[in-house]
Amino acid sequence: MKKINMWSKILGVFDIAFCFFSYMVLFFFIFSWKTGVVKFGGGLGVIAVTSLVYFLVLIWFDVYRTNWVYANSREYTTLLTACTVSAAISIVLGLIVGNEHIYLKLNVASNIVTTALVCAFRFFLRISYNLTRTKDRKDAKKALIIGAGSLAMAFLRDLQNNDKLNYEVVGLIDDDESKMNISLHGAKVLGNRFDIDRICKTMDVEEIIFAIYSLDNSAKTKLLDICSNTGKKVKILQSMASNLGDVGPVSAIRDVDIEDLLERDPIVLDNTLIQGDIFGKTVLVTGAGGSIGSELCRQIIKYNPEKLIILDIYENSLYDLQNELEEQYPNQNIVALIASVRDKARLDIVFGRHKPDIVFHAAAHKHVPLMEDSPCEAIKNNILGTYNVALCAKEFGVKRFVLISTDKAVNPTNIMGASKRMCEMIIQTLQKNSTTEFVAVRFGNVLGSNGSVIPRFKKQIENGGPITVTHPEITRFFMTIPEAAQLVLQAAAYAKGGEIFVLDMGKPVKIYDLACKMIILSGLVPNKDIEIKFTGLRQGEKLYEELLMNEEGLLETKHNKIFIGKPIDMEIEELEEKLSRLKSVINTNGNEIKKIVAEVVPTYHIFKRDLETEHNENTVLSAN
Repeated sequence: MKKINMWSKILGVFDIAFCFFSYMVLFFFIFSWKTGVVKFGGGLGVIAVTSLVYFLVLIWFDVYRTNWVYANSREYTTLLTACTVSAAISIVLGLIVGNEHIYLKLNVASNIVTTALVCAFRFFLRISYNLTRTKDRKDAKKALIIGAGSLAMAFLRDLQNNDKLNYEVVGLIDDDESKMNISLHGAKVLGNRFDIDRICKTMDVEEIIFAIYSLDNSAKTKLLDICSNTGKKVKILQSMASNLGDVGPVSAIRDVDIEDLLERDPIVLDNTLIQGDIFGKTVLVTGAGGSIGSELCRQIIKYNPEKLIILDIYENSLYDLQNELEEQYPNQNIVALIASVRDKARLDIVFGRHKPDIVFHAAAHKHVPLMEDSPCEAIKNNILGTYNVALCAKEFGVKRFVLISTDKAVNPTNIMGASKRMCEMIIQTLQKNSTTEFVAVRFGNVLGSNGSVIPRFKKQIENGGPITVTHPEITRFFMTIPEAAQLVLQAAAYAKGGEIFVLDMGKPVKIYDLACKMIILSGLVPNKDIEIKFTGLRQGEKLYEELLMNEEGLLETKHNKIFIGKPIDMEIEELEEKLSRLKSVINTNGNEIKKIVAEVVPTYHIFKRDLETEHNENTVLSAN
């Protein structure tokens, strides 16, 4: 016999009582009182058998293990099946125990009543609990649910059972006309997307809960835009199957992120190709503590490399990443190394000891204004650092070297972009006389990265504003960090050597619109609650970024978001001569460095104001 707990035993007592009660009531209904008193004793055996059968069969069907407060239709079906089996068995046994033909009819009728009482009592427990909880929700927030499908239905069911979900649902929204005015768990479909604003105002909605996961990103973005423009707090209900291997409860609700309001189609990867590229290999990631570098490590380790070497000059971020990866992947070989890409001797030791098969070079200075003020650091870290790592890859026979580049390398107007363009030129030149496959992957801004405007805007909103935007027309391409890392791995798997892979960044986003959306998501009104202030373009900053140079061709790959550009390269002797010139002026005047870089990178043009600044400085020095 299966073991049952105390609450189940109490339910068992009630079930036995229902057997006695139904038989007794029907017995005295059929017979007169005087006759019934005389004959009732003969039916006690039947009652005892029926009670025992019900109790044992319900145990066998695991009915007593169910929490009937949260029971679903499947569990009620199991209960009804168990009662039906019990009734059939008890009727057969009743024929054996009973003395008269009348007991057969009585036994059948009493079993029907018993089944009804057993099921009804459990349903009564659930209804009573839900009514009690409804009365207790005095401070419940009025919520409007977007969607009347399976996800919304699951949420409404969870809402009845989860004390942490303190919402009063005023209704649902769905564009399907066939669902108009129907009710789901007591919540009625009130209208379509065009009724959202009106319903929010007339019904004092406090929060909007988005409960649709079947929409494509473009349609989802438009619908979320409507919701966010109501000025109400908008939250997204997580889909049960949104992330395979990361399934959470239906009731998991999160705030709407700015990523949700950017039209980004989901990335589809050729995981078999990436798996074959990384599995069993030794992989080195430079700049592993940064936004892109750390996400690359998280993605790479899923494909079971033989060894993952995470390298960075900043110990704190590297230490955090090491702990994170070792906790999640305790059986993986992870080596954390502190090293600077500027130190060729240290890199020689790392490459000689660990002999990596693949190198992802993400270490770089990326902040445009900071590099404009300190161009020598962009040369040391970006150009010479990349040359050091790439040279080690060539000397130690690395199979593939992947440079993380940027859209700012295209027709650069700042020293950071020019330095990354020079990095692309370095790897293309080294490719000529090397067995190593040197490739670059170029993409734009990533949401949430250390250099992104998103974290800065969030802090400015938290501080009450203003949000600072350089220009009302400035636009940028955006991509999420995981999305960028995944496409880098996919592009690397396509590499044959010498390519510059260009990622499709989607539509450019106007930074002013981005600021407005972030303010609205915070439940505030742009330029009323939070001011948006224009500060003017910073030194070296463009109004818009480009992903492809004019002289490059553009070839398709097997992936619809990855393309190949083929820029002009140079001979190794010319490269070394240009690097030598840069080294010779590395600690001189910043504008002198920029002039040399402009000669090295033909598409880089120094702003006139830089030259004017240099002229003014020289004039002041001469006067002194």
